[in-house]
Amino acid sequence: MRKIRLLSLVLALLMCMSVFAACNKPAAIQELSVCVGSEPDSSDPAYNEAVDGATLLIHAFSGICKLDKDGMPQPDAAKEIKISEDGLTYTITLRDGLKWSDGKDLVAEDFIYAWKRAIDPVNATSYGYMLENITGVADVYYADPEVDVYDVDAIGAKAIDAKTIEITLPSAAPYFMEILAFPPLFPVRKDIVESDEAWSTKPETYITNGPYKMKAWDHDAQIVFEKNEYYHDKDAILPETIKFVLMDDDNAILAAYQNGTIMLADSVPNDEIDNLRDNDEFFIAGQLGTYFVCFNTEKEPFDDMRVRKALSLVIDRNFIVEQIGKAGQEPATAYVATGLTDGDPTKEFRDVGGDYYSVAKEDYQANCDEARQLLADAGYANGEGFPKFEYLLNTSTGHKLIAEALQNMWKTELGIDCTIAEQEWGVFLNTRQNGEYEVARHGWLADYNDPISFLDMWVTGGGNNDAQWSNAEYDALISGVKTSSDRTKRYADMHAAEDILMEEMPVSPIYYYVDIYMKSAKLEGFYSSPLGYKYFMYCSVTD
Repeated sequence: MRKIRLLSLVLALLMCMSVFAACNKPAAIQELSVCVGSEPDSSDPAYNEAVDGATLLIHAFSGICKLDKDGMPQPDAAKEIKISEDGLTYTITLRDGLKWSDGKDLVAEDFIYAWKRAIDPVNATSYGYMLENITGVADVYYADPEVDVYDVDAIGAKAIDAKTIEITLPSAAPYFMEILAFPPLFPVRKDIVESDEAWSTKPETYITNGPYKMKAWDHDAQIVFEKNEYYHDKDAILPETIKFVLMDDDNAILAAYQNGTIMLADSVPNDEIDNLRDNDEFFIAGQLGTYFVCFNTEKEPFDDMRVRKALSLVIDRNFIVEQIGKAGQEPATAYVATGLTDGDPTKEFRDVGGDYYSVAKEDYQANCDEARQLLADAGYANGEGFPKFEYLLNTSTGHKLIAEALQNMWKTELGIDCTIAEQEWGVFLNTRQNGEYEVARHGWLADYNDPISFLDMWVTGGGNNDAQWSNAEYDALISGVKTSSDRTKRYADMHAAEDILMEEMPVSPIYYYVDIYMKSAKLEGFYSSPLGYKYFMYCSVTD
């Protein structure tokens, strides 16, 4: 018989903490107004791809687990989680009395339905691969629904009864508890989802199970959430309503913050950063993320790695972080961001993996010389014959300034021309994902604290592989990483995979992210995750 270890101690501590918090709980506030982004591309847990959308989702839904203020996974909808000694079986018991926001009972099958929906290739969700740690999921998610025979019911996740879920993994995954807190694994109700394709866009059909339910959605203006009286921990939730003001103009966002319309602004104009630096309400926090350029490797001339490497080498990353970023961003010398641990937990992945090119200021011209030679080898000496191309970005003053800097660097150092095109956030995401672009801005924040969170998105046919890139050796390495319990081999294979990625350069890293935001001094109880999520459900306002 397998030995079982329980999270009972953790749960007991959490219960004690909840009792203590209840005795000392700040007063609830009627309405909190904030801005974390513009109109979300999707508010469906299976289809959201953006951090601002994820912030909305963690306020609307309750997963098996949730992340605490230190980024550690804690049980949420789960009452108890048992993990077999070999780490391959998770037995989850849900809390008593869980309900949806319309008062109907929530059952274990609601979770299983959501997971099967996310991985079914007919649905083509971008984040279904996040469930690959579950036995059989990869065989389903990467199947061709028009050719392959697959059985979505055969995966290693099932509802034993109304309150019990059993999950089996092919190999132990130390970060699996974090995955259980990730939005694509939130439950959804089958009868709601299958009765209306637009279910997640309307208050009357946006049935959720988290701290809040949708009260109103004035598209391109605001989304209003109100407390969900059926949430299992409703007494800990403080704001009665949260108004998510939807804006993408940094100057307008800052103005709204300064005139008191919002109490948190998740972005500021780049040209205001120097003026705001000494403001006690201006915050710069660390993030596990990388800002990069993404090449469409299926379109000429970006199907040639020499071209991609040439365009990457002439990027003056120091200029971008010092003159445009201005918030302590670090020039990126690789794709996987700083801050993630390696096989030896005392070391960082980035320290072991090293650099793939120099960002030292004195080496910039040597990089440019190498780039010009690469471009000549590709048949475009001095940029002659290189087609004018388009650089795509979503509307933002910061992204626009970076685009203009890249445009100038590519022209000055390589003699090639590009135009700049801006799109509204949701349109931009779909354009890039559909491969209807040549070169585009991109960025990635870790979904959990493991480098595979950066690397598994680039497998052939992956839902977030916007570069349309394919490399069989890379795919094999990533597959091995996700099915291995050998920590040393896992990390060695991830470094080998990054070697391939940076050699073929479907992406060109520019800098490692920091989180920049304005927060009112009166707002207490707020916290932000290194993954980019913002948490408002425990906020109070002081006089």
